[in-house]
This record gives sequence, structure tokens and C-alpha cells, in this order.
Amino acid sequence: MLSREKFWSRTVVIFFYGVHLMYSQNVINRILFIFDDSYSMYAPWNTEPKINVAKKVMGRLMDSIQNIPDLEIALRCYGHTTFFRPVRNCKDSKLEIPFDKALVNAPKIKEFINKLEPKGTTPIAYSIGQAEKDFSECKNCRNIIILITDGIEECEGNPCEVSALLQKKGIFVRPFVIGIGLDMKFADALGCMGKFVDVSNEKNFYPVLRQILVEALTRTTVQVNLLNMYKKPTETDVVMSFYNSNNHQLLYNYVHTINNYGKPDTLTLDPDVEYDIEVHTLPKVVKRKIKLEKGKHNIVEIDAPQGYLSLQTDGNIGDYFPTTIVKKAGDTAILNVQDFGKTERYIVGKYDLEILTLPRIYLKDVEIKQSHTNTIKIPASGSVFISKPAKGFGSIYLDNGKTLEWVCNLDENMNMENIYLQPGRYKLEFRYVHQRRMVNTIEKTFEIKSKEVVRLILN
Repeated sequence: MLSREKFWSRTVVIFFYGVHLMYSQNVINRILFIFDDSYSMYAPWNTEPKINVAKKVMGRLMDSIQNIPDLEIALRCYGHTTFFRPVRNCKDSKLEIPFDKALVNAPKIKEFINKLEPKGTTPIAYSIGQAEKDFSECKNCRNIIILITDGIEECEGNPCEVSALLQKKGIFVRPFVIGIGLDMKFADALGCMGKFVDVSNEKNFYPVLRQILVEALTRTTVQVNLLNMYKKPTETDVVMSFYNSNNHQLLYNYVHTINNYGKPDTLTLDPDVEYDIEVHTLPKVVKRKIKLEKGKHNIVEIDAPQGYLSLQTDGNIGDYFPTTIVKKAGDTAILNVQDFGKTERYIVGKYDLEILTLPRIYLKDVEIKQSHTNTIKIPASGSVFISKPAKGFGSIYLDNGKTLEWVCNLDENMNMENIYLQPGRYKLEFRYVHQRRMVNTIEKTFEIKSKEVVRLILN
């Protein structure tokens, strides 16, 4: 273990769990201390063994936090039950003091740590993974893990991978790494776990740990204002995704809400993360590289003016409702596929619509205005019922008087078809498979009216 100290020499790591909770007046802060009692803690620091310094610092810390209200603490230790030779026990990790109020547990933790004697190995990843079970379910808690260790992972686990796994499970993990006497060239290597702070000597250990604790317990709040075109924060009820700007990792999702006071609701976020916020409007709006001021109430303003597009018909025939492809005006990318009979919100601007009726209806530069509803209404379709005594080839065309516009092909393998068409005059051209002369083409002219059925027999 001592041979690896040059990399992980004397570090304190703080992990944050679940700090994306909604703001509340009665949030309970829960801190789980994970204490390294592996054999390498006997190694000297500046004036005395590391274990002695750690006991003093932890005792002093317990004295300082035991009267903090709405704070619960617990203790998990590792490397404290099994000697590291001849075989390492990579599951030597145990929750020794479960959560209770700081007033109750601070003296217990101080007493327990003072009795510890370093023995075993350093199963950091295993301990962090087990620590997830130490937190009982709580809807109004901020869960914090403080890991105090003097060595690198000894059991081939990877704390960074455990962190990523917890994030995938919806638990946000953001560590502070305090390196004591650590070569600064390892700062980047530790960066995968979070913010790196160097502690040069044992005298700085307590002040740095205390400052990190203060930062952990200080909430940084965020209010996202979704602005209308008049720069008022009235837009709401849309999903927002929060990403880490550096690696574009999805951290969490929220449905934007206006609270009971008529203000955008407040979130508590980790201030050491730089955020990209993606607002899932149509089209989406993204604001990047958002930096938060630690310990303050931050307001993030995002332009998201919206209006409504309503698609309606003059009634329907059967269960047939057409759908519509929506694109930004002049753009080829499909933005949305909206069914008739529905109303959707869109960012203020102009859009091109392709209504998937037969024949197609194309509408250009349909304008969406702030808080207004633009209603597009089309005639209800009618239908043509086609009976074919035998298989054959054919198509339907819209008769414009001078020209024919192709509408659709008939299914050559079906003897009966029912096709919905917009009102208008049509021609059907058809030839049976067994007929070998063009003059045997069958032509039918018919008119479609809304909500009416035309029956054709091709003989």
C-alpha cells in the first residue's frame, strides 16, 4: 500500500449525492463520513503519524458540527477489521454508526475513531458503492459523503466508475479532492473525481476540511426564467435538461414550474459544475456555459417565447385523422409531426406545414405569435371504396380541369380498398393484370365530398 502513496498520498474526498433537490425551508443535510483506517495510516506526515492527525482533526470537526440544526451524520470505516497481510480483504468496509442527529452522533463518532487502529487495505470504490445503501429514502434531504483516505484504491476498483454508475442511476456525484502533500501533476488525474485542492501540511488540514464542509452545507440556488417576447418570465410547463458543459453528461431533468407565489420555482444545484440547459420547446432552446455563484441565488434567463398551433377539420369520417409534418420555415429538418385535433406550442416564428392528406396540402410561412393560437382548418375528408374483381394496376389523380395531379397508387394485390381523399374531382385509371392491351384501361371519374363515401366497381 505504501508504494502507491505517491499518487493518492493523503487525500480527502467529498462526494455529493442528490443535491438537485427542490428548495425547501426544512432540508435535512445528511453527511456520511467514510474513514480510512488502512495500515498505511501509520505512515508519518509532518510531525506525527497520519492516523493521529486524522483522529485530532475529526474530533475537532465533530465538536464544531454537533450543534448544527437539521444535520444528521453517520460513520462508515474501512480497513479497520482485517490485517492487510497475507490476503487483502476487499470487503473490509462497515457502517459503524448509522444516521442520527449531529447532537447525538458527533460524540459517538469522535469516540469510535479515537479507538481505531489501522490494519487493512483500501477498498475505496467498494465503500462508496456500499455507502449508497446507508442513506435511507428521504424526499427532503441533501446527502453528502465525505471520504477521508490516505491511499489509492487497493482492490482494483475505480471510484470514478462508481461515480458514473451512480449518476446513471440518477444520483448526482460531485467530489472535492483535497490532496495533502500531493504532487500537483496528479491534479488532472484526480479531476475525474471533481475539484482538486492541495493541502501542503497538517496544519492546513482542518481549515481546508472545515471550509469544504461549509461549502457542502451552503446551498446554491437557481431560478430559471423562461422569457416571453416581452422579456417577462411567464413561459413554463416545459421539460428542461441540465448537462455538464465539459462532458455533455446528462445530470437531471425537470418540468419547469411556476410556484404558488407566481415565480419560477427554485432548484438547489452543485455550484462547481458548469451547465448547459436544454429547454425542450419546439424547436428546443439551449443556453450553454452557465456558471453559478456559490452560496447565492442565481437567476438564469432564457428566451423561450411561445404561441400555439391548432390543427382542426370540419368534422371527421370514421376514425380517420390526418397528421402534419411541421418544419421551421425554409428548413428541411422535420421539427414535429402533429395530429389533427391537437394543439401544440411552438417558439414564436414562421413554419412550413405538410398536411398528410390525399392529396397533400402544403402551407408556407404559417406564423406563430406570442400567446396566440393560430388555427389551421381543412375540410373533412371523404372516401372512395374501390372493388376490383381481379388484380390489376392503377392510380388516382386529382382532376384540375386542364391537368392531372397524381395522388396515390392502388394496391395491386388487394381486391378492395378504401382510400380517404380531400374534397375534389378525381380520375381513376386502371388495367387488370390479365389484360395485355392499353386500350383495355378502365377510367372512372368521381367527385369526393366531405364525410361522404363513393363506391366504384372496376368492371
